[in-house]
Amino acid sequence: MKTESKIIVITGAESTGKSALCEWLANHFQVPFVPEFARIYVEKLNRHYNYNDLEIIARKQIQQLSELKKEKLPLVFADTWLIITQIWFEEVFDRVPDWLESAIRKNPIDLFLVCDTDLPWEPDPVRENGGEKRLYLQNRYIETIKKYGFRYKIVRGKNEERFQDALQHLESL
Repeated sequence: MKTESKIIVITGAESTGKSALCEWLANHFQVPFVPEFARIYVEKLNRHYNYNDLEIIARKQIQQLSELKKEKLPLVFADTWLIITQIWFEEVFDRVPDWLESAIRKNPIDLFLVCDTDLPWEPDPVRENGGEKRLYLQNRYIETIKKYGFRYKIVRGKNEERFQDALQHLESL
């Protein structure tokens, strides 16, 4: 009988290589991963996102991770997670759905790999927060991970160096 999957979330501020790292790790361990649904969703909108859009994104994040967990894989990687969505609710709309904190607590994460801001911020149509705001949000993500009591490690370096740093942190699982 297979044991529960170890859930690893790749997170961090905008333009820190989360998606690339998540895909590299999933390929390395030959497992599927949960892509960043928020980006996919927002890119398809023909308008600015709203509060209801963020709720759709949060619920889809839960659904996608839940579906992969059912496969009982040794590792499951997710590109971002509800903590970023929670902070986005707070930052953009100054309120959070009542159910979100409970959902975060009901879905324990084994390890957050937080991509450091040592990569340059690159603008694109979906990104909103470079400069000081990027650093501010990075600190909020880390403080919120700590608040929930989740384990986390900072991943640093460029390209192969970043990948190797992430692999080294995964050895602690």
